[in-house]
Amino acid sequence: MAERRTPSGKTTASGQASTGVADVAFPRGFTTKDFTALRAYVQRIPPAIIARTYYDPDEDPHAATPSAMERYLNAMLDTLVQLALAHGSTALAEHLRASIKQHGQPKLTAVTFRMVTEAAQLAAAAPHPDHAIGAWLRPRIARRLKGEGIATLGELVAFCNRRGPSWWRSIPRIGRGRARAIVSWLRKQQAALQLTVDIDVDSAEHDGVPLVADERVEVVPDFASEQGQGRQRSRLTLAPLERLAVPHALSGAKGENRSTAFCYIQANHDLDAVCAYLNRFRDQPKTLRAYTKELERFLLWAVVLRGKALSDLRVDDCEAYKDFLKNPDPRFVGERFARHSPRWRPFAAGADGSASLSADSQRYAVRALRAAFTWWVDVRYLAGNPWKAVNDPVVVKRENVMKIERALPAALWRKLRDELDARSAEEGATQWRAVRAAILLMGDSGLRREEAAIARRENLRPSFYGTLDRPVWELTIVGKRQQERTVPVSLATLDALRAHWADRRKAFDANEAAGTPQGPLVAPVIIPWTDASRRRHREGASNEMARLNEAGYTADGLNRLIGRMLTELVETADAFDLDDRMRLGHANAHAFRHTFGTCSVADEVPVDVVQKVLGHASLQTTTIYVQAEKQRVLEEVASYYARRVGEAN
Repeated sequence: MAERRTPSGKTTASGQASTGVADVAFPRGFTTKDFTALRAYVQRIPPAIIARTYYDPDEDPHAATPSAMERYLNAMLDTLVQLALAHGSTALAEHLRASIKQHGQPKLTAVTFRMVTEAAQLAAAAPHPDHAIGAWLRPRIARRLKGEGIATLGELVAFCNRRGPSWWRSIPRIGRGRARAIVSWLRKQQAALQLTVDIDVDSAEHDGVPLVADERVEVVPDFASEQGQGRQRSRLTLAPLERLAVPHALSGAKGENRSTAFCYIQANHDLDAVCAYLNRFRDQPKTLRAYTKELERFLLWAVVLRGKALSDLRVDDCEAYKDFLKNPDPRFVGERFARHSPRWRPFAAGADGSASLSADSQRYAVRALRAAFTWWVDVRYLAGNPWKAVNDPVVVKRENVMKIERALPAALWRKLRDELDARSAEEGATQWRAVRAAILLMGDSGLRREEAAIARRENLRPSFYGTLDRPVWELTIVGKRQQERTVPVSLATLDALRAHWADRRKAFDANEAAGTPQGPLVAPVIIPWTDASRRRHREGASNEMARLNEAGYTADGLNRLIGRMLTELVETADAFDLDDRMRLGHANAHAFRHTFGTCSVADEVPVDVVQKVLGHASLQTTTIYVQAEKQRVLEEVASYYARRVGEAN
């Protein structure tokens, strides 16, 4: 039997020219990864490098050795060329035959390779939701996705849709660029996968705000719920306050409770009135955020589930909303998403998937709404306040409203400081030095995380009451309730701040020429290259005024940094026993403020002094830290029980 060469130079046991698909001896079903690898092979990339770059030897046996990789690529090239000869254009077929006749195998350029792959689409496998991600994505990316529990293409689409535009942030070394490439490929394969990637995933942005957020969303009443049907089946259209649009009939423009007297605010409808009320708290971001949440929940409930405008509500409606807070409609509940996401929901789901609010949260919501309605009556937008006739939800008055059990014992606090000192002494440990400065600032001065984030160098100075032998420094900050207070700063904290400022290449100590240094006491040394970070830290960085107004950590950013570094300590430090690791594993940034309270009281610092440092409005709040008194009460009662048992015997 005569032998002949195939297009790649191989011999087959046939004497006839092979121009059709029937003579292809290799199975079809090549993936995007295979086409990319073959393109590299055509460009003369060595098979060993191709195997390492595009394949995982554990999952792809043909990538186990360079020779096996080369055989696989040659086989694939044979298949594609024969398909191109059968299904490609006449010009392409003549070019391939001429190349085979001259060289014994086709010599492909980048252009002819693209033409071959386009003509040989019959050899391409269609992706399926059950396909492993390793069959379609590069090994390094596949391994990182598997680390998040994503094994198949279907699970990847579900993960993206569940997490929204920032789905990639929790996956190590998957940045915005790689994420966009993955999502772009998933969108192209939607027909084959029969799965849809949600519109806000990888949405285009303008000044950091996704374009999907530019559109207002009109919410309408859910009449199926009023008829007792479709409570679980129909999906509600909901949107946060800044994107909310309401039908005119439910806008409150002609609400029954609208005041007929001259109105002190320019409000044509309920949304205008809500925005006017919230504008009062524009300089109090935490209060603004909390009140916005309560008002938009109530407004959405009134329009969507009650079918009424805000200015049409009566006492029975308010009572119904109070009951609603005990068990919110499941369609109002979801995972936490950005406010511009279509999957945003007014209530965040708990660990069990429900959003049952505590009695304290229910009472807070009722009081916040009553206060808003009182203001609308005062400015003559509404004629009356129906919430005045509604009682607050009953709550249990708790003995201890603060969770101080996370405070570190004195011995563990010393161990942690020693470990932070050791880590900070290592070369290149800039993150550890930043964390040490932040933790000591909270643990030695009793600052809240928000206060540590806004603390500035120009407000830190030597105290008039210090001496050369015993210097004392003090820091002035504006804390809770916009109350200014001055707290002492330890020498250990000062040393930590000096090391942190040296990492930032800034002078910490004042000099006659430059005066007192300015800037946040704690600020990022390594700034992530994200849109948000670039807007916060890098814009105008060359400007002198921008340098003086250097941005520090946000309170949440500082909390995340401390949590991440504490986790590393729990996993790697040898100085801690099992009990220490358990305590550190449950600690957060606020735990160090509690640590100052418990340790200072245990060292017999007067309670009124601790109160001033912590900034408590009431001395009663500070006495919670007096654990000795609570322990004594429990011990006395235990002795009483023991005596009663003895008398009975």
